[in-house]
Amino acid sequence: MNILVVDDHPLYRSGVVHTLQNTGMEVNVVECAALETAFQRASEGQQFDLVILDLQMPGYQGTDSVRAVRMRLPELPVLVLSGNEDPAIVRDCIDLGACGFVPKSAPSDEFHAALTLVLSGGVYLPPTSLSVGSPASRAQQDAWARLGARLTDRQRQVLLGIVQGKPNKVIARDLGLSDTTVKSHVAHILDALVVSNRTEAVYALARAGLTMRDLEPAPTRAC
Repeated sequence: MNILVVDDHPLYRSGVVHTLQNTGMEVNVVECAALETAFQRASEGQQFDLVILDLQMPGYQGTDSVRAVRMRLPELPVLVLSGNEDPAIVRDCIDLGACGFVPKSAPSDEFHAALTLVLSGGVYLPPTSLSVGSPASRAQQDAWARLGARLTDRQRQVLLGIVQGKPNKVIARDLGLSDTTVKSHVAHILDALVVSNRTEAVYALARAGLTMRDLEPAPTRAC
């Protein structure tokens, strides 16, 4: 497994690498102190399974670093690390397609849990972020529990695209569907999850403990 660690602080970067090397996983870690260096490594043909990204990188403001990675390396899952634990920042990162957010103040076991969940196809959100706002209603809890029965295989594929942060046009292209059809599927998905937008849908999956593997279409059975 190849993991790209992008952080301009040598001491913190080495700490992340040390933690990765002590997870018990077989990992090959590539360190970069700048996003441009990371893009260069990726352009050289090396394949990565995950990028662990410091949110505040030189030359980038706010969530621009996440936006840049999602634009340049759209298929690469992004796990964000940040000293800023503002729930609004967490939400913005997830809205841009990050698969997880870990505060730099988090203990190593939380980082390990986030890493494990993201690598298995889940979305990791810090507990403080999940607790913000109104708790899940009974209707939402019931909807999440019945999610498999309420979505068709095609809608599961569309929801996978939403979790990966893909816009409707990209989902339509990937699945060979029209934009109108994808919009219709998205509307049904939001209704099924009892949420009002794409980011809330991702939060719903995180609250429910579901991963992208849970959303994969069920295998067809021979008659």
